[in-house]
Amino acid sequence: MRKMKGLLLLVSLLFVSTGVAQERITLEDDSVLGVFMVRPAETQKESAPLLILMGGGPGNASISRDTSIWLGGGFSERGFFVAVPVSPNNRAFRGDENNRKVEQLIVELQKRDYIADGKVLLAGISNGGMSALEVARRNPDNYFGVVAVPALATSVVDNRPLAGFPVYLRIGGADQLGWADRFDETAEALTEAGVDLDAAILDSAPHMFRMNWDSLDAWLEKVIK
Repeated sequence: MRKMKGLLLLVSLLFVSTGVAQERITLEDDSVLGVFMVRPAETQKESAPLLILMGGGPGNASISRDTSIWLGGGFSERGFFVAVPVSPNNRAFRGDENNRKVEQLIVELQKRDYIADGKVLLAGISNGGMSALEVARRNPDNYFGVVAVPALATSVVDNRPLAGFPVYLRIGGADQLGWADRFDETAEALTEAGVDLDAAILDSAPHMFRMNWDSLDAWLEKVIK
């Protein structure tokens, strides 16, 4: 019991120290979406670009909170206002209805003075990475690109709307779910559609891995314009 209390205290302190806040935001369709927010690490004179970051698995509150802390914090250090939405139905943000909720969330957040208008960066882990690709396919001109760490894609889905669109894809070489075995299929499906793809397998990395920020920083410098 003491260990459990200590763990809960540690998580709570980490939650506060990283500047993560939780909100409930009413969307245009009158549904309410839980969102974990991470403000930019440093005070900025100008409004911050928005990043929608989607967690893995079902995208529930626990996963989204953890994602906002360990990955959202890295993006906030790079000047992004990070929003990690909680899936309303434990299906990540896959499917047309959930895709639309991400679009509506962006509209609501960009009404705030401290969040920049215009293009948004999409990112996701596992199921969240595939959610990010789905959202981007709907209106790619609205987004800087997608950071999918990891995600899968197939030629069964029409990826042609993403022609010329920047995608940063990483899959762990020791992925416990066997996703490394589908890396070639995924890369081929995106490349054949004309995607501007930066893809690699990370040697010995598991399904969820530490971000190589040096590599990602170089990609961000090219796509955030």
